[in-house]
Amino acid sequence: MKKEKNLVVIQLSGGNDYLNTIVPYESGLYYDYRPNMGLKNESIIPIDDKIAFNSNMDIFKNSYDADNLAVMMGIGYPDPNRSHFRSMDIWHTAEPYESSSIGWLGKTIKNLDPSGSNPITAVNFGKGLPRALACPGVSVASVGALESYGLYTGVSGSKNRDILLDTIDRIYQPMNLEGMPSIRLLETGRGALDGADILSEAPKNYNSSVEYPEDNPIAQSLKGIAQVASARLGTRVFYASHGSFDTHTDELKNHSLLWKQLSTAIDCFQKDLKEQKLDDETVIWIFSEFGRRIADNGTGTDHGSGGVAFLLGNSVKGGLYGEYPNLDPAAQLEGDIKFNTDFRNLYSTILEDILDV
Repeated sequence: MKKEKNLVVIQLSGGNDYLNTIVPYESGLYYDYRPNMGLKNESIIPIDDKIAFNSNMDIFKNSYDADNLAVMMGIGYPDPNRSHFRSMDIWHTAEPYESSSIGWLGKTIKNLDPSGSNPITAVNFGKGLPRALACPGVSVASVGALESYGLYTGVSGSKNRDILLDTIDRIYQPMNLEGMPSIRLLETGRGALDGADILSEAPKNYNSSVEYPEDNPIAQSLKGIAQVASARLGTRVFYASHGSFDTHTDELKNHSLLWKQLSTAIDCFQKDLKEQKLDDETVIWIFSEFGRRIADNGTGTDHGSGGVAFLLGNSVKGGLYGEYPNLDPAAQLEGDIKFNTDFRNLYSTILEDILDV
């Protein structure tokens, strides 16, 4: 029987610098535009005779060599916007021209579970709810630390918390729906309660020899994802964020640290997936809202357009997809990279080939 695939989304918040992630190390223009920021020698891991990984992405190079990493080059959308908020909204809703409150993954979750029978079809690891997961009638659990996850965990005194939870539970009991000011409020509240109950069980049966570094936030998020996935609770979409990649200053240090953290986290996660026998059914999608300017500003880079994204997993057909953007002045977009791959094409591939939508 064919196993359903799970999607793990990692958002590189803040605008990841494409040119110092996938480095055009044979381009003289790259070093002309980045006299202070250009990576070379021990700071890169060559992919071919033109481009290289940042040296802190050794785990990604290993996956690339194993044909399990797809590098999506020059990814973006028409009429790029350099605002974090607007650009992220576009990526979250797949609506470049209109404002929407409904996320592309939220709609997907509704398609996967039309009746809303599973309140944890999607789980976000982090604070708040990414707009990508928002959709009326769709319940999504947002988790900080899985071991302490639940409602009102900050209330002092177990008796006080039990009283409060009992009150909330009674408020969200399905009764006469005509008296409810909002069906959506009922569904959301009930989903939060049910989701908290289900997720609290996930760590109890989790057993792994993999040690995730405790001082690495994205590693801890991926550990939580591994715990929930291994419990096989019907969760199909997992979401986590890493960053900030908004590297206006001191980029060489900060950008390297962020990619080192992510590489370490991915290494742990992949080993854990294999141990849990989840490696064939899990695909990781990594993206950022935009890239950075082609020219450095001295110690960093400013908001740009065009970027790079990654698909990673045993079922992924690895390789380079799209074209590396031309850095020639005539090919630039006001000092930025011109995109050549619309991100919505990648979303279509993810929906059809991974989530069977």
